[in-house]
Amino acid sequence: MELEKWPIFSLLKPDFIEKMKLACVFGNLGNEAVIVTKDDDVYALGFNGSGCLGVGDQNSTMEPRKIEPLCQKKVKGIAFGSGPHVLAYTESGELYSWGHNGYCQLGNGSTNQGLTPYLVTTHLHNKRVMRIAAGSHHSLALTEEGEVMAWGQNNCGQVGTGTTTNQPTPRKVIPNIGGRRVVDISCGQTSSMAVIDNGEVYGWGLNSNGQLGLGNNVNQHNHCRVTALQGVVITKIVCGYAHSLALSDEGGLWAWGANNYGQLGTGNKANQCVPVRVGQDLGRIVDIASSHYCHLSAAMTQNSKIYLWGHCRGQSVVAPLETGYGSLHEVFALWASPSITYQPLQVTSFTRSSLAQAMALALDDEETADVVFVVDERRIRAHRAVLKIRCQYFRNMFQEHWKENNLEEVEVKDYSFVVFRAFLQYIYTDTVNVSPEDAIGLLDLANAYCEEALKRDCERIIRHGITTENAAMLYAVAIKYEATELEEFCFRFALNHMTEVAQTEAFMALDELTVKNFIQRAAQHGAFKY
Repeated sequence: MELEKWPIFSLLKPDFIEKMKLACVFGNLGNEAVIVTKDDDVYALGFNGSGCLGVGDQNSTMEPRKIEPLCQKKVKGIAFGSGPHVLAYTESGELYSWGHNGYCQLGNGSTNQGLTPYLVTTHLHNKRVMRIAAGSHHSLALTEEGEVMAWGQNNCGQVGTGTTTNQPTPRKVIPNIGGRRVVDISCGQTSSMAVIDNGEVYGWGLNSNGQLGLGNNVNQHNHCRVTALQGVVITKIVCGYAHSLALSDEGGLWAWGANNYGQLGTGNKANQCVPVRVGQDLGRIVDIASSHYCHLSAAMTQNSKIYLWGHCRGQSVVAPLETGYGSLHEVFALWASPSITYQPLQVTSFTRSSLAQAMALALDDEETADVVFVVDERRIRAHRAVLKIRCQYFRNMFQEHWKENNLEEVEVKDYSFVVFRAFLQYIYTDTVNVSPEDAIGLLDLANAYCEEALKRDCERIIRHGITTENAAMLYAVAIKYEATELEEFCFRFALNHMTEVAQTEAFMALDELTVKNFIQRAAQHGAFKY
């Protein structure tokens, strides 16, 4: 998508845009941004309220300025509050904070605003931060061990320390729950939510609109389990200003909390203090989005359709509305008030769109092709030069002399037409568009051709298509192709749905060694305690 859809990026020069890797837009008018470049420098631009640009002063700037303390730190993620205060964590797990600090939300033990990034170390020494979240004036950090640290404003119990006293430095707020780890966190304006690795959801803080999902409107100063989701395995939680959305491992969507703009997607504007299932007619949902800055919700389905609902620049959309957008980010760029990023934008490539379009059209072009692949008695035309540039396998294949001006044919026997054409499309466009079923065949091809990036894309698509019926089969596929992350994902899914998965034909079809190893792993995770 085009960065220009956020006004703050509209004046950036093309050569600077080419260098961008990560971008985050925030501020009460969407008028501040932090940018990470491909060479790991960090820049900021915009209004600079409370020194939130981290450049050492409070001067506004239309031109990107370096945030020197973060350059070459390999910043991986960014979160922001309403002050605004800003958090950033690095690949090594370090956590930095700067900006507004009137409620101790920077975690440095003071209430002095930070004009430059501060390395947060209290109770984080020798710990790696893996995820961060920010509410209006409070902060959360999730460590590699699955612990949640919280600090900042606590007037409604949103820090979770059991009191309403502001917390000046990070403090562990969710203890070990039956040996389980926290895997996801999110913040509303003055509330906090967390998901643990068995899919249970916990909430604490302000609950006046039912945004904690506990069946009441009582604020909570300690974490409380959302019992209404018993039996549902939640994998992701996101919070709006005063509402919450949760995504299950089977692609179901639940919503609760404030609904004055229709942000729950229930078809009306009635608040819900317990989770309700929404969007069942949309099909399997694979991603969700919201932000504590606004009352807007969005979701992406398995077939890449993008839906929005809630407060859309003055309009109330009370049920999911299909858009023609290509990403969830476009929803927030075009319809959020203010226009912010709901999470850091991964800037993959912003080369001129005409080049990308030309490459897409070049595949199967009869006039310019110089090689033809015959798959299932069907022909796909391609260009040797493109194939050699993009793929080592084809570089080796075409290293021998080929007759000029002769259209050579190469027969492909090991893969289906759909799979092989999807592979060529990936080579030409760097995009993958196949069903979860065909992604298995494409994973086989990617493994054989040593295409690691394609392999990761296939694993992502397969994860989006997992069900209790195919989980065991996908687990075996992951083992076969040494896809360790996919294997762990399938194992966790099967573990959370053990009764259903163990009775499927796919599980019965597993070989004896795979079943034995699966049972041993399940036992180590406490699956047979009772």
